[in-house]
Amino acid sequence: MPVLSKSRLLAFRQCPKRLWLEVHRPHLRQDSSATQANFATGHEVGDLARRLYDLDSDGVFLDRETLTLDQQLSRTHELLKGKQRIFEAGFRSGTSDNGVLAIADILEPAGDGQSWNMVEVKSSTSVKDYYLDDTAIQYHAASQAGVRLASLHLAYIDSSWVYPGGGDYSGLLVEEDVTEQARSRQGEVRGWLTQAHRVVALNSPPEREIGGHCAEPYECSFAAHCRQEHDERYGPVKYPIEWLPGRRSKALSEHIVAFNARSMRDVPDTLLNASQLRVKTQTVAGRQWFDREGAAQALATYRMPALFLDFETIAFAVPRWAGTRPYQQIPFQFSLHRLWRGGAVSHIGFLDLSGGDPSEKLARALIQSCGSNEPIFAYNKGFEGARINELAQRFPRLRKALEGIRDRLVDLLPIANKFYYHPAQHGSWSIKKVLPTIAPELDYAGLEEVQDGGQAQMAYLEAVATGASAARRKELDERLWKYCRLDTFAMVRLWAFFAGRENFPNSLDVASSRRVGVGP
Repeated sequence: MPVLSKSRLLAFRQCPKRLWLEVHRPHLRQDSSATQANFATGHEVGDLARRLYDLDSDGVFLDRETLTLDQQLSRTHELLKGKQRIFEAGFRSGTSDNGVLAIADILEPAGDGQSWNMVEVKSSTSVKDYYLDDTAIQYHAASQAGVRLASLHLAYIDSSWVYPGGGDYSGLLVEEDVTEQARSRQGEVRGWLTQAHRVVALNSPPEREIGGHCAEPYECSFAAHCRQEHDERYGPVKYPIEWLPGRRSKALSEHIVAFNARSMRDVPDTLLNASQLRVKTQTVAGRQWFDREGAAQALATYRMPALFLDFETIAFAVPRWAGTRPYQQIPFQFSLHRLWRGGAVSHIGFLDLSGGDPSEKLARALIQSCGSNEPIFAYNKGFEGARINELAQRFPRLRKALEGIRDRLVDLLPIANKFYYHPAQHGSWSIKKVLPTIAPELDYAGLEEVQDGGQAQMAYLEAVATGASAARRKELDERLWKYCRLDTFAMVRLWAFFAGRENFPNSLDVASSRRVGVGP
């Protein structure tokens, strides 16, 4: 039986079945694009932390890409005899039936010359509760391997920090001392190890129902396997309870647990709010619900012509451009459709794949494109509004014009939510769920490579990467352009449907599409 790694012990803390699958059925693992992006972010922050904690360049980095595990452990043992800072120090404690393996991000000699200070680096912007499990395990592995720890700190990102530019990242990471929390939980860690090793020794996975733990505190990479297994055992659920939207009341949550409710039919109507009840009623009946008069009346106050706006953004844990914060959503693209009184549409857009900060160019192009008084529709205007606010704060000379654009935003999402529901939405009012029920000919699945915001971010990162060829960059440019243009034309179609003007527009006029600000 192998010594468990810290990551596998944390998997046990989330779900014993996940641990068993990690060890015995690793081929069933399916990491989502979001999970892979999180891994990449973690590596980026880890690389920066090594630079920040090794300003004298006297530390030793035990690179797992070039060392075997045994070499990493052996080299750590040798380095602990000296007084050098160690990055990725490895510890293995205990035996095959009660041991644990852990890798420390940063290990620094303490001032007394006999002990060490450990720092665990996280790419989040706060100390999460489950990080304390992590550090308790780190403390256990190191101390059981004979390393005396003077302190253990969590380093995380200060989200309020603004990058001054010039490669100066001092202040990006802040620390919190968790030594006592980690030290006081050593009995718990020993208990986790005993239980986890028992799970690994089982011939078959432990029973565990699908639930909230499948996504908390991490998205489980075996969730798809467990859902398939669940459906094979119990049969598919026709009206899954997961389709109930919004926050669940305490009474509803307790009912679901007490009766192992899997279908919306298993839930009394009295436990549902108005939105949840509508979803249940229309889904079970298999009928669309649409308050045509209410929707049309809600839109009647906004005169034509009208604009329809959508941003694509990128967020870096480690900011690349001066004046930006960690994880700040920076728009690199916008799409803007104009719907004229007679039903004609035109399109203008901006896309910057240069790799430089697109912010000011985008802001100026937006001001140039938005006119002066037309209503500007967005789908969840809070997102676009927040981005415009940030641009206004960064560029004071453009503030008045940008705030004028922000003040003209009108949100289509509440109109859809209040006046429309189709069973095919499965409890969601995202534009990609609503659009196929209204205009099925506008199909995101027909787009190549970029079909959602996450894929748009990945396309952007590839396009601005140093090794991207001109041909590949042009290809990604075209795919991003088509994707964002469809987002705003989708809003045009939703507006026409809700406003009772379904006779126009009925096609995406590619010929009328033009760029402003930055070329391809």
